[in-house]
Amino acid sequence: MQTWPAASLIRAKRRGETLDARQCASLARGVADGSWSEGQIAAYCMAVAWRGMTPAECRDFTLALRDSGRCLDWSDLPGPVLDKHSTGGVGDAVSLALAPLVAACGGFVPMISGRGLGHTGGTLDKLESLAGYDVNPAPERLRRIVREVGCAIVGQSADLVPADRRLYAVRDVTATVDVPELIVASILSKKLAGGAQALVLDIKTGSGAQTPDEAEAEALAQGMLAVTQGSGLALDAALTDMGQVLGREAGNALELRAILDLLTGGPGCPRLRELTLELSARLLCLGQLASDRTSALDRLQQAIDSGQAAERFARMVAALGGPADLLEHPARHLPAAPVLRPVFAEGEGYVTAIDVRALGECVVDLGGGRRVPGAAIDHAVGLSQVRGRGERIEAGTALAQVHARSETAAAAAIGRVRQAFLLAERAPQQVPLFRWFDPTRNAGAPGAIRDT
Repeated sequence: MQTWPAASLIRAKRRGETLDARQCASLARGVADGSWSEGQIAAYCMAVAWRGMTPAECRDFTLALRDSGRCLDWSDLPGPVLDKHSTGGVGDAVSLALAPLVAACGGFVPMISGRGLGHTGGTLDKLESLAGYDVNPAPERLRRIVREVGCAIVGQSADLVPADRRLYAVRDVTATVDVPELIVASILSKKLAGGAQALVLDIKTGSGAQTPDEAEAEALAQGMLAVTQGSGLALDAALTDMGQVLGREAGNALELRAILDLLTGGPGCPRLRELTLELSARLLCLGQLASDRTSALDRLQQAIDSGQAAERFARMVAALGGPADLLEHPARHLPAAPVLRPVFAEGEGYVTAIDVRALGECVVDLGGGRRVPGAAIDHAVGLSQVRGRGERIEAGTALAQVHARSETAAAAAIGRVRQAFLLAERAPQQVPLFRWFDPTRNAGAPGAIRDT
């Protein structure tokens, strides 16, 4: 295989040239095997941020990242391999429920998930609220669990898209996390390497999202579709509202408890439940496990009512080293913070706007997230009973409840949470929870993948 010096590829991209498939493959090999330094990776990422990529170049780059390591083969499974990815949002625990729900309806979901990024929580961090849960199982163990249980939510192994692991670590500290082409390549290289046949992409918009601007979110969806054309991966994208916390909770163990409530048929949060069912239903249709949305939703509701969805989740947890009696004794296994304090509103009115990013940052500062990679987190802390946009608040009623490790931490969080809510006399206009991205409606709009 031909190899290009790192400096020559960086220089070419800095000049706005298009790298071909062979050059992209050389780049990915160099990043994966360590022959590219972190400084060279950073220079390349910044050149992409400045110059962009053509659609063909981004596709070649995505496939080169995919091929930098092992690709999973699920051809022996007796059903479709389905997956879901979210760009991240505060209180977004959908993946935890979607995987067992889809598995209970006949799909297989080997979901490669990540840790918290900035103000948004991470699926793996939530699962690690359960003592013993192994997010990095050996390959054969992963295959056995997916075959027997139908789903496994785990982390990216060292040999799965290793080039992206190094790229992402550098992007996280060089202000290039939000570069559209790098987002597309990072997400899709892992999903393609993971063997998914169909993928539902949940792109968040609003104050709590990584891509708050809706036009940027649409461009990202357009770029994803452009790269997956001809790849064998069926993709649908939803644009979902992150102008308020998705559920009522924000924090690792708190969100996991909410998912157990959803899977066992509890009242839970209507927004969290609705989005979980809609994304799951679309996956069932993409995987030809349901003929239409109505029949898919019926199957999913039956999986909840019968207890099959909750049973799949419990089996997955036990198979990956977590507690075997989670459904019977959730309080025994989910850590709880010692200090609980309500955040009382100082005025009254309708919640017209919420600084959701500030709420996410508050959870991080309580200890529920990381300021530096690899730092330990406190799974018990966070926010619960968070009020939503449009709700009527009376003076002296609670906007949320803080779960903290100390009184000092709770007091600091209370002030920040109170400032994140804007109350007014009139109720705000309702905002749809989600909409499916229509590429025909966006034809001709600027894409995430730029012509250079």
